[in-house]
Amino acid sequence: MHIQQLYTNCLAQAAYYIESNGEAAIIDPLRDIDIYIELLKKRGVKLKYILETHFHADFVSGHIDLSQMTGASIVFGPGAAPNYKAYIAQDNEILKVGDCQIQVLHTPGHTLESVCFLLIDDENKPHSLFSGDTLFIGDVGRPDLLSGNLSADVLGSMLYMSLHDKIMPLNDDIVLYPGHGAGSACGRSMSSDTVSTIGAQKKHNYALQPQSREDFIEAVTKDQPLPPSYFFKDAVINKTGYKPLSEVLHRELIKISSEDLLKYTKDSVTILDVRKADEFAELHIKNAINIGLSGSYAVWAGTLIPIDNKLVIICNKNDEKDAIVRLGRVGYENILGYWNEPITELKDTTIQLSSIESIEANVIPLYIQNKKALVIDIRTPSEFEKNKFQGAINIPLNQFPNFINTLNKSDVILLYCAGGYRSMIAASLLQKEGFTNIVNVNGGMSKIELLLRELVEYVF
Repeated sequence: MHIQQLYTNCLAQAAYYIESNGEAAIIDPLRDIDIYIELLKKRGVKLKYILETHFHADFVSGHIDLSQMTGASIVFGPGAAPNYKAYIAQDNEILKVGDCQIQVLHTPGHTLESVCFLLIDDENKPHSLFSGDTLFIGDVGRPDLLSGNLSADVLGSMLYMSLHDKIMPLNDDIVLYPGHGAGSACGRSMSSDTVSTIGAQKKHNYALQPQSREDFIEAVTKDQPLPPSYFFKDAVINKTGYKPLSEVLHRELIKISSEDLLKYTKDSVTILDVRKADEFAELHIKNAINIGLSGSYAVWAGTLIPIDNKLVIICNKNDEKDAIVRLGRVGYENILGYWNEPITELKDTTIQLSSIESIEANVIPLYIQNKKALVIDIRTPSEFEKNKFQGAINIPLNQFPNFINTLNKSDVILLYCAGGYRSMIAASLLQKEGFTNIVNVNGGMSKIELLLRELVEYVF
């Protein structure tokens, strides 16, 4: 028996490969399926099942393409009704993979069709649980997404029963493989760990502690952040079907000319610059949005840019395919092309260029004194509550577009986050809306703590 976790940091998402005696199953694959095809060829086995824990909202799954390429059956849990051929398993049904068995555990709560997959090894011993978005390390799947006619309280009640009836009775030594880790919007307080045990979660996960159903529902529904807008589109795509990613790439992976780029800057096209924050700050196309490939690129794009917008990608050489594939993972299919030449080559064109001022943390006090700057912390509320620069106000990046029109364009606005990635995104959003007095703090709070610790307020 062989188990392999295939973790994608950008989405904080885990797919899984299970193999036994010449047969394999893959759980929750991403849309770009080449990695799975190569793995199957390398190990010389046949893919029997593609197991989906639910209709994902945070990414487009690769189940349809993978099934067409391999002939493997797509498997969903009870109640799923996809618009394509799939096997709908029953609760507690056993699927055989080589010498192993996979038991389907129906665990509604995150969604109605949510399931976990319990792997039983070749000695007939329960070995590991692939919990999808039902149980995470340190958290559980939020019950307020895509509930249709059901309230979060109703789904929360279902989740309570699923955990108590299906998961908590399992042996403590069973390995836990969740669908997501820290950084995913499918939960609220997930661990950065990607593997645990059922026993460890019974001890440390707040959702598995002794509590009434009412207290559980309050705990899992309270203070949930707004989900990214693309979640709702992706769930529909995963249920109704999609075009092969290879077809999307053939259409979108096109290098455009400076003449086309000029035209697009005048049209209602979103210019998405995926270079690093410092490169963007130095010189970029005016009104471009900066979301760097080096961070949670696809998630932030999905959060801040409407999924139906037409896009042009600005990137460094050899980054264009990665930039487009990662957007394809979350359902973006309106990319008109890319520009991967140095921005300096556009200086001789009529394309408007711009820059954003960046300062080091040690000069913040002088800057505030001289410029009377408004200091905005772009981090999450939980980060802000732990430590903050004196006098800063908190506008989390996922809510930032809704607050831009409350800010004064004549003010000097100084932005910081944890390390500079998110604050540069916010700076680009401000600049796109006509703000000109924008300053980004290089290194964010990490540098502020290092150089201006006496001006940081802490919560103990």
